[in-house]
Amino acid sequence: MVKNIAVIGDSESIKGFGAVGIDMFICDEPLESGNLFKRIAETEDYAIIYMTEELFELCSRERAKFAEKIIPAVIPIPSAQGSSGAGRKRLSKFVEQAVGSDILFGN
Repeated sequence: MVKNIAVIGDSESIKGFGAVGIDMFICDEPLESGNLFKRIAETEDYAIIYMTEELFELCSRERAKFAEKIIPAVIPIPSAQGSSGAGRKRLSKFVEQAVGSDILFGN
């Protein structure tokens, strides 16, 4: 079964993703992000789900249900308003778990 790539975010931040074949899910109401993420992740159609950092942080409870699964990989990306640092913190955590210390950012 072929797995696709999705992106969830506000319309301004994700408008270019459709041009490269990524399925876009516009969420201009941040409080709805958890329900939208859960609905997309439960379909098992997506191997990767990109989310703007703001929405990524807002739906942490829903993401926790999928944390132990390999698919979908959930990756935070900066929004059109800039980065909150959530993606960097997450990458730093993964590197520290794998290597034993944060060799990328030195935190």
